Amino acid sequence: MSEVSIKFTVNGTEVELNAPVEMTLLDLLREKLDLTGTKRGCGIGECGACTVILNGKAVNSCLVLAPQVNGGQVLTVEGLAQDGLDKLQQAFIDNHAIQCGFCTPGMLMSAKALLMVNPNPTREEIREAISGNLCRCTGYISIVKAIEAAAGK
Repeated sequence: MSEVSIKFTVNGTEVELNAPVEMTLLDLLREKLDLTGTKRGCGIGECGACTVILNGKAVNSCLVLAPQVNGGQVLTVEGLAQDGLDKLQQAFIDNHAIQCGFCTPGMLMSAKALLMVNPNPTREEIREAISGNLCRCTGYISIVKAIEAAAGK
């Protein structure tokens, strides 16, 4: 198993490490950086539990090879709460958009990516942004309300 040197920024901190060429970003975050807020769900990009923001876009980290982030910027759910809770995290709490919490990190990251490029999304745009994230507990009404609240609606 050959390894490559990877240098990137995660949650505002520069990181340089060696990783196997076939390691996914999800495994890199969880196993090498101990950032376990990013969840392992289906492992095939269907559930969105592993969503992170890579270079400003929401991606399924289970589908990104670690060497692909070389030189890039990654934001994980741990990076949202730098100085207290992010307004999205607070809105999820206030709107009861959290049940078991397994899908929540991925939902938060998809919502954050949306609000970074569109701070005033419509309900349809919110639904589209989280369409790759599956929730089996709360349903989507509370989650959409939470994202609307974070957007100031």
